[in-house]
Amino acid sequence: MVYENNNGGKYAQYFLQTLQNPPMDAEFKKIYEKFAHRILWIDGSLVPGAFQMNTAWYCKVPERDPIFTEHVHADTSELIGFFSSDESNPYDLGGKIEFSIEGEPHLLTRSTMIYVPAGLKHNPMRILEVNRPIFHFSVVMQDHYDGEAVYK
Repeated sequence: MVYENNNGGKYAQYFLQTLQNPPMDAEFKKIYEKFAHRILWIDGSLVPGAFQMNTAWYCKVPERDPIFTEHVHADTSELIGFFSSDESNPYDLGGKIEFSIEGEPHLLTRSTMIYVPAGLKHNPMRILEVNRPIFHFSVVMQDHYDGEAVYK
């Protein structure tokens, strides 16, 4: 038997196909929804044992700059990605994003994955230009996201 679109089965709880938004304050949620379209979010509160992962399309330059402020994850590393939506040129990001680690800014114009070791300050992140949607993801290898400062 094949279970289509998470419709039954012993392991259905491991398949997420509907967005359940992460906790964020109402003001930031309004700002976020104007420039991004969150696709899916997973963490240990949704699937026990899961680590945290976020996926979204960045579609516009946000009103607020920087959109995410500097913070640190003391006990866990983070993997962050920004990817082109142009299948004929997958490395041309289609925009400009500035991302900092320990106060050192980097301008991204190509599809990029960033590894941030535990204990390193990262961000601010500035979305400077969006010419076509930019796919974004972040992964924190613990069951919740502990970077609440990003929303303040």
